[in-house]
Amino acid sequence: MPSRVILFSTDSCTFCVHAKSLLAKRGVAFEEVNLGEHPELQAELASVTGLTSFPQILVDGETLGGLNELRAADKSGALASWSTG
Repeated sequence: MPSRVILFSTDSCTFCVHAKSLLAKRGVAFEEVNLGEHPELQAELASVTGLTSFPQILVDGETLGGLNELRAADKSGALASWSTG
């Protein structure tokens, strides 16, 4: 069963673009929440994850981190296990 991946992004975030590209390249389905469109969620997200930078990525309800952590998951092979196909 594929993992539920949520990517929290902001407008004009280069790291967010790279994260979305990597997820798509690996065939991982993800839900994007753009905090530029939902700024009221930013404080709540920071209180849950402890992070204020973007992107912020959650996998099955657990905080993964940002782009560096996503790249590490790709390198370790964990990212492949999240795939939909």
